[in-house]
Amino acid sequence: MRSEIASNRFGYSTLVRSCCIGREIAKALCKGGANVYGLSRTKELLDTLKEECPTIKTLCCDLNDWDATRKAVQDIGPIDLLVNNAGISLLQNFLDVTPEVYDQVMNVNLKAVINVSQIAAKTMIDRGVGGAIVNISSIASERALQRHTVYCVSKAGLNQMTKVMALELGPHKIRVNAVCPTIIMTELGRAFWSDPIVNKPYIDRTPLGRFGEIEDVVHTVMFLLSDKSAMIHGTTIPIDGGLFVS
Repeated sequence: MRSEIASNRFGYSTLVRSCCIGREIAKALCKGGANVYGLSRTKELLDTLKEECPTIKTLCCDLNDWDATRKAVQDIGPIDLLVNNAGISLLQNFLDVTPEVYDQVMNVNLKAVINVSQIAAKTMIDRGVGGAIVNISSIASERALQRHTVYCVSKAGLNQMTKVMALELGPHKIRVNAVCPTIIMTELGRAFWSDPIVNKPYIDRTPLGRFGEIEDVVHTVMFLLSDKSAMIHGTTIPIDGGLFVS
């Protein structure tokens, strides 16, 4: 699922761009009393999200379309929190990378982040309220993965963009941070990574000896959105069980 979700920040307005992890972030915000808007190009996914959280409002839109996305997000209203979580990965060997795959991945993983973040940040600045933005990156931003050339580059770019955003938006009291999850056991993750032959090399390199669960990401993001992280700004936090230090 690729979506944007706007909410009422435990008192703020929040925007979450999402897949299944973003879906759980949106539900957590909903449980906290947030007013949530879901934006996705797939109506069926929005329908099931609304079934799970009837208070969520939904909008159909493709993140690849700059103008349509901008119009949809602008129509939502004031935004105080933003979670950029939508992302795609199209696997190709380095020697086989095509312009089409490069453009498609970069459009979602970086260009759409710029688009939505500009809108959200400008509403925060215009209202003088400050806010918080969390970008969902990946361990692939730091670890080279075979057949993930464009994905790795997009996430490394997202990390650096997080720092630039923090530098420029900090004076407006807008905090910007990123999280870098390891392999997360979503439904798709379990289907592929539950095989011990496949997962053993990665588990052996992880000091905590396991992959991440969706709630590991959700809890970290919720913390970064909250005032409890009021002095955390411009950071990239691994959610990796220690993989980065091994």
